[in-house]
Amino acid sequence: MNLFIGILLSILGQVLVFFQVQGTVKYQFLQDHKMWVIIMGMPITWIFMLATKNLVSWSDGVLWPTSLIGFSVGIVVFAILSKILFGETISAKTAVCIALALLIVVVQIFWK
Repeated sequence: MNLFIGILLSILGQVLVFFQVQGTVKYQFLQDHKMWVIIMGMPITWIFMLATKNLVSWSDGVLWPTSLIGFSVGIVVFAILSKILFGETISAKTAVCIALALLIVVVQIFWK
């Protein structure tokens, strides 16, 4: 259960970070209210702290799986949102990198 919660919180945190960082390029509201964008960092940090706590608990206190899973979730979330919201194309090189990120998650979860 800790793995599931940790990954869900990582996804939520990455989605919020995407809007915090890249959203100011696309959305005028975020450009006009930069202080709110900065303030968003506090709850986002809390979400990532909870994700880390759950993932570290799942991995019996080992930090590497947490870091690698968090990195990989970030790559996948970024790829999906940049495609949907910005119309970014996914080249063969990018697709291979996304596949490798997913493979990292699979290795971390199933290789004991």
